[in-house]
Amino acid sequence: MQLLWFIPTHGDGRYLGTATGGRSVSFSYLLQIAQAADRLGYTGALLPTGRSCEDAWIMASSLVMHTQRMKFLVAVRPGLISPGVAARMAATFDRISDGRLLINVVTGGDPVELAGDGLHLSHDDRYRLTDEFLTVWRQISAGETANFNGDYLQISDSKLLFPTVQKPHPPLWFGGSSPIARQIAAKHVDAYLTWGEPPAQVAEKIASVRELAEAEGRTLKFGIRLHVIVRETESEAWEAANQLIRYVDSEAIATAQKAYARMDSEGQRRMTQLHNGSREALEISPNLWAGVGLVRGGAGTALVGDASTVAQRMLEYADLGIDTFILSGYPHLEEAYRVAELLFPRLPLENLPTIEQQQVLSPFGEIVANREFPQQQPRKKAAATVD
Repeated sequence: MQLLWFIPTHGDGRYLGTATGGRSVSFSYLLQIAQAADRLGYTGALLPTGRSCEDAWIMASSLVMHTQRMKFLVAVRPGLISPGVAARMAATFDRISDGRLLINVVTGGDPVELAGDGLHLSHDDRYRLTDEFLTVWRQISAGETANFNGDYLQISDSKLLFPTVQKPHPPLWFGGSSPIARQIAAKHVDAYLTWGEPPAQVAEKIASVRELAEAEGRTLKFGIRLHVIVRETESEAWEAANQLIRYVDSEAIATAQKAYARMDSEGQRRMTQLHNGSREALEISPNLWAGVGLVRGGAGTALVGDASTVAQRMLEYADLGIDTFILSGYPHLEEAYRVAELLFPRLPLENLPTIEQQQVLSPFGEIVANREFPQQQPRKKAAATVD
């Protein structure tokens, strides 16, 4: 199992829908989050994209030099950038980071925002453009010369002079719930992502995309994007969930729902359908809570509970075929530590850092009575899964 964290370039704080408890998204703050994720052993971190965010490429390029291990999941936007330029950007980042780039292919689901960036295509046409984009991008990134004459792209003698570290190219990640999006995922990408829907819906998506990929002679990995609210007890976790939306009022919900309604994203429609703008019955599946989506677009669900319960829910998703979890929590700095402390020992993770023997001892926790090093709890064995 791989766990990624999230770099909140569009804002962070203790509560949703309010400036109360909010934090300035400065570079120094985002650097703290990135270095925490790097040191704690997260595989990498996702950077969001869109006009509400700091530019993901510039931010990732700034942060990568201050980290050592973690990878950066950065978006390319078909229709907003050419495949040749995107391939050169990816190759440069992959080289300067020594192979720590993951590509998140984002077609986009907000026609108003896309029109502001000069893209005026319908939903399905944007995905057809994405198909052409990825056909060319994969050729160029693999070291081939691309000549392509499509409905949206006309490319002549495009090539990449400076190659990527990862072969044949940095892994492609992609999320999309519509039929055409699933077809493109099956045809082109390495990992298919879903937002945190109930397990039965996730299972249907995985089965659908896996079948489409088999028809293309390909196999894919699968990942899920979730928030997480984990505490030492169940009651503490649900109290934290309620506190997160304590300032979310009906006006804020109505404003958010109006914005979602203009979108043509099937994934956003499915997220909104989980709560329908109502605070009632937000636990839509055992320990899966839709409160975040009342005022946040995109990923709108969180796993809520004590560490053992949340770990068990994650293992249930793993049994469906999910091997990568992209997690986040508010505020992201503190929650990166909390998730690592409470969940990591209960999950079958592949990439935890090893603690080398030090000549100068550094305590894990405060020294007891100024003289005794605190005792470290033994690592618990991850629960076995059942095929």
